[in-house]
Amino acid sequence: MKNWAAPLIASALFAFLSPGLVFQMPGRERPFELMNMKTSIASILLHAVIYGLLIILFLVILDIHVYA
Repeated sequence: MKNWAAPLIASALFAFLSPGLVFQMPGRERPFELMNMKTSIASILLHAVIYGLLIILFLVILDIHVYA
C-alpha cells in the first residue's frame, strides 16, 4: 500500500494557497483581499511561508497517513 497523504495534502494546500486565487495576504490596498487574481512579491513570500508551515504541521507534527 502507498501512503497518499503527502501528495494529497501538498496539492490541496498548493491550490488553496496560490496568491490571488482564493485570498491574498497582504493585498495591494488592504491587508486581506478575496479573489482579486493579482499578486505581488510580498504576497508570494507570505503564502510560501504559510504553505511550508502547514506542510510541516500536517506531515511532520500530526503525521497524517492516507493509504489506498
